[in-house]
Amino acid sequence: MQKLILLLLLASYAIAQPSRTSPAKPPITYVNPLIGSAPSQTPTAKKHSEAGSELKGQIAPAIGQPHAMTTWTPQTQATETKCIAPYYYNDPKINGFRGTHWLNGSCVQDYGSVTIMPISGKLALRPAERGSRFDHAREMVTPAYYEVQLADSDIKAQLSAHTRAGLLQFTFGKGGESALLIEPNSDEGEGYIAIHPERNEIVGYNPVHRIYQGAGQSAGFSGHFVVQFDRPLAQFGTWTNYEPAEGSKQAKGTGKRESVGAYVRWTLKPGEVVRVRVGTSFVSEEGARKNVQAELPDWNLARVRQQTEAAWNTELGRMQATGRDVDKTLFYTALYHANLTPRVFSDADGRYPGFADDTTIQQAKGFTYYCDFSLWDTFRACQPLQNLLNPKRSGDLMQSLVKKAEQGGWMPIFPCWNSYTAAMIGDHAQSAIADAYVKGIRNFDVKMAYQYLRKNAFDVNSDPKSYESGKGRRALASYLQYNYIPLEDSVWQAFHKREQVSRTLEYAYDDFCLSQLAKALGHTEDAVTLIKRAQNYQNVLDPATGYVRGRYADGRWIAQFDPFALRSSFITEGSPAQYTFFVPQDIAGLAKQLGGRERLVAKLDTLFEGGHYWHGNEPNNQIAYLYACAGAPYKTQGRVRQLVRDEYDSSPGGLSGNEDGGQMSAWLVFSMAGLYPVCPGTPYYVLGSPSLDAVTINPPAGKPFTIRAVNNSPEHVYIQSATLNGKPFTRTYLTHDELLKGGELILQMGAEPNKNWGSQLKDAFPSLVTESGKSDRK
Repeated sequence: MQKLILLLLLASYAIAQPSRTSPAKPPITYVNPLIGSAPSQTPTAKKHSEAGSELKGQIAPAIGQPHAMTTWTPQTQATETKCIAPYYYNDPKINGFRGTHWLNGSCVQDYGSVTIMPISGKLALRPAERGSRFDHAREMVTPAYYEVQLADSDIKAQLSAHTRAGLLQFTFGKGGESALLIEPNSDEGEGYIAIHPERNEIVGYNPVHRIYQGAGQSAGFSGHFVVQFDRPLAQFGTWTNYEPAEGSKQAKGTGKRESVGAYVRWTLKPGEVVRVRVGTSFVSEEGARKNVQAELPDWNLARVRQQTEAAWNTELGRMQATGRDVDKTLFYTALYHANLTPRVFSDADGRYPGFADDTTIQQAKGFTYYCDFSLWDTFRACQPLQNLLNPKRSGDLMQSLVKKAEQGGWMPIFPCWNSYTAAMIGDHAQSAIADAYVKGIRNFDVKMAYQYLRKNAFDVNSDPKSYESGKGRRALASYLQYNYIPLEDSVWQAFHKREQVSRTLEYAYDDFCLSQLAKALGHTEDAVTLIKRAQNYQNVLDPATGYVRGRYADGRWIAQFDPFALRSSFITEGSPAQYTFFVPQDIAGLAKQLGGRERLVAKLDTLFEGGHYWHGNEPNNQIAYLYACAGAPYKTQGRVRQLVRDEYDSSPGGLSGNEDGGQMSAWLVFSMAGLYPVCPGTPYYVLGSPSLDAVTINPPAGKPFTIRAVNNSPEHVYIQSATLNGKPFTRTYLTHDELLKGGELILQMGAEPNKNWGSQLKDAFPSLVTESGKSDRK
């Protein structure tokens, strides 16, 4: 009897545990696109909200294929205003379904979008009037499909999408007087719409406007759309300023911020279904029509959903995760988020609008043209993730940057809305392109890339107009003269901050990346010059305090100084203490400057234990991994697991601050797998502590590589020992070639740190700039 009771207890315990051995399911089933769509509840997001961090997660559920030109989302906010996402989980009403170009998790703007809304009964045009309550319990969301019941109108909305076209299906439960509204979301009031009843089509466009340099000015192109219906258009009309004009076939905004749109009406039977296909294009109406013909040849919603599910399962299946279901939800949702942008910008026939002021229509030959590169964020982990998992796409991304440079004259720094922007700092196309090249990606014009990367690094743009638009490095003249940017340099910037120290640090890192590319391409003289410039971080590192600090042209340090202040004018979105650790190219040199590896570890402890680390902002993202570079990998292991636990969860508020184009999720993908690219531009990944029992990486250019954590649990976070392909392994990093060759890294995990494993200097991530830390710089 006692034995039977014991067996029953063990069985009940096993049932109660999170599933680790459930039958394999397609990875898309673990994705929850609503994660990040509500205000962030993570500790550092709350702590730093007063410093300017967005508490809103800024994630709108994106339905469509990976990196789609246009994704579809329920709309709760009827605007394209900066920093307002189309959808927030906590909003009570849906007022449309939007074909959106929102940069996921950002604080920028939507553009060129179009919204469709079904209504029953009286014609209601304004978002506040047409909106319907909905219940999240009756909302189904996957990357390939969205469904919701609109409670007030008794309409079931369903949608799926391909890359450039979407299919929407509405079931009108009440029947009777019913309508669909189509609205180009032009906040500037410049939208255009036309009804063609003979073709069962509504067409239009929404002009794109800039928000940084030349704020409010036209970007020179529009989001075009063609809406096709599966039934004749019985009654129709347009509106301007929400005043309907029955029978009217077109409406055009005059730029006075009036709303324009169109409606079609039918008398329907209860339960009758209306289907709508929408093609989109940044080239023309005809381009939108061709895109819908190429991608959605019929009205079969189930088929579109199946195709898009297959595309996502292929994308997500490049990494196979084993572990608890809750961890797989975090992991695969993060991998989904990391594959939304940059977005496809060329039509199915390869045409796309010229970059920046180039108003010609270009043709992408042999590659797909992409845009919306949030490079200040994504160079850190999101682009390296692409380089590992989808090198063909990564080459297309790099070729897209090359074409932008050819058409605009300078390599762009933060290219969004198919134009230069004055957003953020650094010159991180240097990092993205160098990282792709050192990892073997060759399907782009690297010689042309180098020409424009070098121009950014060596040529001062003396044209104030183009300089302020984001062409070339700001403050480059000072940087070249002093080997740092002094406080006297006003450094024009869209947010009226100067940020001289952050720029110095980021330019030094970018110079390192370009030095690696120069060396690989045989530009020896450039490589020597640039590797010296990669040490310029030393010139803003104050030896008296051990932190980076604002400095004048004569060498004096700024008098008023708090290393933990988050509002220093010479630092970008962070504190001097946080930015002190942004020297990924020369960790050994930084340690020397601070007094040795022990001092580096102590300084890292001060940052974390004093509550000064800010995970929700990108300059912090590599910091936890620096312990492993300084002889204390067990501290990396503990910190990383704590960050995964504290800064992410599966709730709508489960992202740490803004997602910023996929970077926060790419950090999570790498970290849950057990490694991280601390220094993009080099072929190395620093080891952390896997949250998953096992992850198998399936690179298209290599063989499967598995990282297996034995005895893994939320308490067993420390590596006790390791073997690589059956041989003892003490290095705290892996190389890109090792991942491509395939094999298995087995990590024995435990609850107590093994302070000896990986602690020797020979086991640390190599510093490619200097081992001495000496410099003849000022």
